[in-house]
Amino acid sequence: MHIARMVLDWLRACIAAFQFLTRLPIPVQITYTDLVFRRSVIFYPLAGGVIGLLLLLASEGLSLFLPPLPAAVLLLGLWVVLTGGLHLDGLMDTADGILSHRPREQMLEIMKDSRVGAMGVIVAVLHLLLKFALLYTLLESNQWDGATGIRGYLLLAIVPIWSRWFMTAAIQGWPYARKESGLGSFFQGVTKWHVAISLVVALFTTTLFVYFGDAVSDAAVWPVPLYFACATWLVGWLIATYISRKLGGLTGDTYGALNELLEAILLLGVVICATP
Repeated sequence: MHIARMVLDWLRACIAAFQFLTRLPIPVQITYTDLVFRRSVIFYPLAGGVIGLLLLLASEGLSLFLPPLPAAVLLLGLWVVLTGGLHLDGLMDTADGILSHRPREQMLEIMKDSRVGAMGVIVAVLHLLLKFALLYTLLESNQWDGATGIRGYLLLAIVPIWSRWFMTAAIQGWPYARKESGLGSFFQGVTKWHVAISLVVALFTTTLFVYFGDAVSDAAVWPVPLYFACATWLVGWLIATYISRKLGGLTGDTYGALNELLEAILLLGVVICATP
């Protein structure tokens, strides 16, 4: 009985991760408590993996009927729809605050404003243009690269795994910036144990994609998860540290901004390494 209850508790946490991070229809009613929020971060990479899988399947389907240019537009649209624009909204709010160059408290107030400012729009447009260009490049070069043995567009599915893993690391690794409660405050109490288990989930999910997706040559299967882990931590640490110094910590908006920025940078790395 106790084991069954534990399994149900963890299943609720998994469902909570999918309901929070995606717009996938999961018609299950969950009571959201602090414990559920904390446990749910363990499954963030898994939610990213499902998003990546759907993007991969969509890219395969779109490539059968459309040229790379319109296929890339539709694929980017699907990417935004799958998350409901949640993280993109965080990127715009973060850009409005930090690029205002105001004192810390005023930055945080600007980020709370539901209206989007000029800097948020500019950053969002440039960000989406970069993602579109990278997706177009991957779709256009849908072939094996004989030099590296990497099939780049398959690695697209791995990018959302690691950007969401770093959200877990950021929640635990940097203080919460707001004195009053906000959405990000629900996740306070996440421990290094949660981050470590989330890392295992990310490594395992990535290995499955690489191995069964035949994304790389046989000799390169095992290094790929480690490459993603190291690159994500290094780039994520630099961005999170910069934002934290500006704001005195991180917020729910900055978690979303980190996810979006890491997706773009990791996708850029895939394009650099995997295209001829």
